[in-house]
Amino acid sequence: MSLLTRSQWRALTRALGLLDLAWSRVWLAVVTGALGLGSSVALTATSAWLIARASQMPHVLDLTVAAVGVRTFGISRSVLRYAERIVSHGVALRGMAALREQVYVRLADSPVETVAGLRRGDLLVRTGADVDAIGDLVVRALLPAGIALVVGTGTVAVVAWLSPASGLILLACLLLAGTLGPLLHARAARASELAQVEERAALAATALTMVDGGADLTVSGRLADVRTDLAGIEAELDRLRERAARPAALAAGLDVAAMALAVLGAILVGIPALVGGTLAPVELAVVVLTPLAAFEATSTLGAAAVQLVRSAGAAERVMALLDAAAAPDLRTEEVPETASPVLTARDLAVGWPGGPVVATGVDLTAAPGRAIAVVGPSGIGKTTLLATLAGLLPARDGAVNLAGVSVAGATRRSVARHVTMTAEDAHIFATTVLENLRVARGDLTAEEADHLLRRCGLASWLDALPQGLDTMLGADGATVSGGERRRILLARALASPAPLLLIDEPAEHLDQATAERIMKDLLDLPRREPGRGVVVVTHHLAALGAADEVVLLQPMGDGPATVWDRGTHEDLVGRNAVYAEAASEGVS
Repeated sequence: MSLLTRSQWRALTRALGLLDLAWSRVWLAVVTGALGLGSSVALTATSAWLIARASQMPHVLDLTVAAVGVRTFGISRSVLRYAERIVSHGVALRGMAALREQVYVRLADSPVETVAGLRRGDLLVRTGADVDAIGDLVVRALLPAGIALVVGTGTVAVVAWLSPASGLILLACLLLAGTLGPLLHARAARASELAQVEERAALAATALTMVDGGADLTVSGRLADVRTDLAGIEAELDRLRERAARPAALAAGLDVAAMALAVLGAILVGIPALVGGTLAPVELAVVVLTPLAAFEATSTLGAAAVQLVRSAGAAERVMALLDAAAAPDLRTEEVPETASPVLTARDLAVGWPGGPVVATGVDLTAAPGRAIAVVGPSGIGKTTLLATLAGLLPARDGAVNLAGVSVAGATRRSVARHVTMTAEDAHIFATTVLENLRVARGDLTAEEADHLLRRCGLASWLDALPQGLDTMLGADGATVSGGERRRILLARALASPAPLLLIDEPAEHLDQATAERIMKDLLDLPRREPGRGVVVVTHHLAALGAADEVVLLQPMGDGPATVWDRGTHEDLVGRNAVYAEAASEGVS
């Protein structure tokens, strides 16, 4: 019987290599853990000797060393276990950080298709819980196994020194509890544990859907259905956990049974030895009672075996993601350095990998000194168009060129030097306000950050912050409002050194006056800074008079959207009744 398949062993070995473990610290954790557990065994053995010897009423000085030993082992047991926890968790946490860094670095340099087809919840599980599960292998599987081996060997040696037959019995019972129990436990739990992973990914994806789209789901009346789905997933997880708990109970029972057999065996072989004069009465007490503590080493091996299975499954998923990320990137061309890069799209069709084409027939030219607004109904592919122009998604048809080089064949870094995209749901990091802006440019000064935030309409907000630019923001903008979040993202976009800015919905969640002011300021940017060009997706039409061109996307029947009309804001108001009506209302 094998706990893992061959492919799982390979994935686990590769993942352990990426943890970049300091093996000297691993061995230190094993030694301190073995000494801590060994102190527990020694405490039991010494206490047994002391009680048995005291019953013979010797001189009190004969008991002094044993009494001191009991105190020593009792104190050292706790101290050494604490030291083992400090060392082992330090090793595991450093390993998790190294592995997570490797995952992020490889994904950042990977083809977009690597992650584009993954659900956000699934990606969150692979880069979060799965990486943690691999790191937990060190603390919850490898170290307990190593400590059990060292302490078990030492205990058997001591018991065998006093009574060879009792030592053999203890060895057999330890092997029974330390191998058969964990093996049965792990094999019975493997299906349930692996099934839980799929359910946890579905749970994360559904929860994120509720968090990110709660307002839309409420309006469409689908929130109750999503809640029902979430409750069903949680119920299935509970059922799988209950199934996994049954073999755990069986393994625990087997461990207790093996301990009982070891004690009974020691009694059965120890009494004849005592009668025969080959074993002293005090030694019999030590031989019989020591196994009670020895099996503490095997009691954790059932959970260690399950952790091994869980970590192997996580390693398979993480390594599959990294293998996909390691696929050769065919984009090898470099976009030439130029002060005025021109981004052109010709007969462009866009869509997410594996999904339908959402917009087609798009022609567009973005360049420094030029401001373009892309408008149209929600859900027709405007954000997808921006991502394709930025080189983050492959074009489904047509071509996108930057400074005469195809974006499809250019390296991502060379494209990013000229073009930056700020998505509607771009991440706000759990760090300071200043560091959130430095995501776009690492050498941004505090004075520049202050100017950008005030320019984006955050002057009063910034002045009210308790520590100014050094104020910590919550994870993903949890401590700011939707409007403040958008303006922080806009300030980050303006901080970018890239000459071409692609910005998605910068004025959402803002009042009409503030939205119009920010949109006008953004579209005026190419006039104030001729080296900058802007392509902005928006629903706010009232301020588009400052745009050099407005591109109106509209779905044609049941097919993908296409360019329905284009021109300046004044031209469209004059000739397109639908656009004129939307512009009079301020939003599309």
